[in-house]
Amino acid sequence: MAELTFDCIDVRPLKYAASPTLAFKLRISELTGQPVHAMVLRVQIRIEPQRRRYADDESELLTHLFGERSRWGETLKPFQFTSVSVTVPGFAGATEVDVEVPCTYDLEVAAGKYFHALTEGVVPMVLLFSGTVFGKGGPGFWVEQVPWHTQAECRMPVAVWDELMSRYFPNVAWIKLPRETVDALLKYKARHAIPTWEAAVEQLLAGGP
Repeated sequence: MAELTFDCIDVRPLKYAASPTLAFKLRISELTGQPVHAMVLRVQIRIEPQRRRYADDESELLTHLFGERSRWGETLKPFQFTSVSVTVPGFAGATEVDVEVPCTYDLEVAAGKYFHALTEGVVPMVLLFSGTVFGKGGPGFWVEQVPWHTQAECRMPVAVWDELMSRYFPNVAWIKLPRETVDALLKYKARHAIPTWEAAVEQLLAGGP
């Protein structure tokens, strides 16, 4: 049987992508000396928020995700970031491959809320692997499953996420509102001759009419 190990050695924004995409670079090693013909790899990425500390301003923004800080011992639990698949070409010994992960800045999504709240440090993550390994030896091909216990840790700098979002949404964030709320804001803007959405929201936050 093949004996595989996985290491996440880098994570970076993918240049020239049509939409925000992170590239997780994996080093995959086969320890028994058997050449791997190909691999269909499934990668589940999980955020582990309990594995880092939070500044006061970060904690305040995370209240709507984890509740009051006094409850974080119960609520600060791992949660899903995403799941993706990648085809790994044949190799012997070890190889490196990029796992491309499309991202969203949607603040209705738990991961979007979490990333938006962080100002510095790292995002603790774990990559969980499954899939199928194809090899060639003896009279023909052999097929094995990637063991479910295989995983790799990743500590992505918050600056990597900030750089990614700055490329596509410089100095802005996105929120989803019901159509009725948007219509009400449009009427408010027209009624008070307010030129932009930003100015309308700022006036409302300041207690405007």
